[in-house]
Amino acid sequence: MHFSETCPLLKFIVLSDLHIVPEGKLSHGLCTTDRFLQSIAYVNENHADADFVVIAGDIADHGEKAAYERFRESLADLKPKTYLTLGNHDDRAVFLDVFPGSTDETGSVNHVIDRHGHRVIVLDSNDPDVGHAGLIDQAQLNWLAARLDEAKDRPVILVLHHNITKLHVQTDFIILRENEAFAEVVASHPDIRQVICGHVHMTTSGSFRGIPFCTLAGGHYSIEPTLESLSGPIPNRVPRREGPGQLAVVLADSDSTVVHMENFLDRHLVMPRDLFRWEE
Repeated sequence: MHFSETCPLLKFIVLSDLHIVPEGKLSHGLCTTDRFLQSIAYVNENHADADFVVIAGDIADHGEKAAYERFRESLADLKPKTYLTLGNHDDRAVFLDVFPGSTDETGSVNHVIDRHGHRVIVLDSNDPDVGHAGLIDQAQLNWLAARLDEAKDRPVILVLHHNITKLHVQTDFIILRENEAFAEVVASHPDIRQVICGHVHMTTSGSFRGIPFCTLAGGHYSIEPTLESLSGPIPNRVPRREGPGQLAVVLADSDSTVVHMENFLDRHLVMPRDLFRWEE
């Protein structure tokens, strides 16, 4: 019997780039907790039937304990089961103080989710030693290779914070480091459906070394997609907008994997440049 006739459709949601700050503070003039609550209300109203939600990093804006505590309080309202991982703005030690026991044997916040004939692997790409770029270190690559090898009989979808290749925009210097080693491991699997990332605050899709990927704009401000050849110095010519606040809805069966980018917030006003000081 055909796979899709015997197994339910896999449906899950990806949220990213929440940038939660302690109560009483704003992030670039935005109340990010209010935006997160709007995304929760949107999921609960439209996608409460999702198998699970993945929050793909940059949970906190500056890694403060008060921000993670505020996030934890808001998260309680989200109906589907939720898996968390970390991005470049997160602080792993502080996160683990608020969410103890979240790491695996590599010391990272990784997850393996087997559902409806698929394997979903969530990867922690936080690199505390190198600015805003990401890293899947050798211990994680070994772990990833083993998890992929276990699932050669089924489709695999990966979720992590950092984009896996350059997008030809000004933020290409903060992509996943050692991305070629990552791609080599991932490409060993015969049926990689998608690599879903946040981080860049814009919507893109493409492939890297034959691996399909997409990025969602996420819950924070959005960056106007502006090619590097046109944008000039970072602080001067790349517009940032209040929206959209965006999440990804992933639908997968034996024949296809579809990622819908849905906006839970549609305010698109360009934000004042003095709210951003990227050169610091």
